[in-house]
Amino acid sequence: MKIAYTMAPGRGDTDLLLYRLAQELIARGINTCGTVQINSEGPGSGPCDMDIQVLPDGAILRISQSLGKESRGCRLDPAMLEQAVVLCQARIAREPDLLPDILIVNKFGKHEAEGRGFRSLIAEALARDIPVLVGLNALSQAAFEQFCAGIAVELPPNIGALRSWVENALSIEYEYS
Repeated sequence: MKIAYTMAPGRGDTDLLLYRLAQELIARGINTCGTVQINSEGPGSGPCDMDIQVLPDGAILRISQSLGKESRGCRLDPAMLEQAVVLCQARIAREPDLLPDILIVNKFGKHEAEGRGFRSLIAEALARDIPVLVGLNALSQAAFEQFCAGIAVELPPNIGALRSWVENALSIEYEYS
């Protein structure tokens, strides 16, 4: 089983890193599955809108809810997150010769920590010997480490380290620009 994670220090940096890697892998013909997060700044000083793209070239889904400018609660729209999971699940459930090469999950977050979201899809991908790369934040790190039972590899938040892990996990070599 091959699973790795990365955590970048700046707000949105992990999202950008995984998005960039996914685009490079897709351009190189790697059969990707999963999601990458694309944030767009909201009007005024409010929080950004959270969108995820279903890989490789699927729908862009808004996973944040507009709860109002003064809202302090969780803005995640769990129904949209679950829709993304279902779309990815359909790709993982294929016949073995059609399986994706890699699963990228933009974040192992609160839902996954509580047993929902992409958690079961990650487990299924690993059971099918599909390498998994996950974005992580400090709030969910303990739950992720418990879920992985020590098999996950931490990768530094740089594109070279992620590329190298993917190449090793897939036993491939590609030139990247």
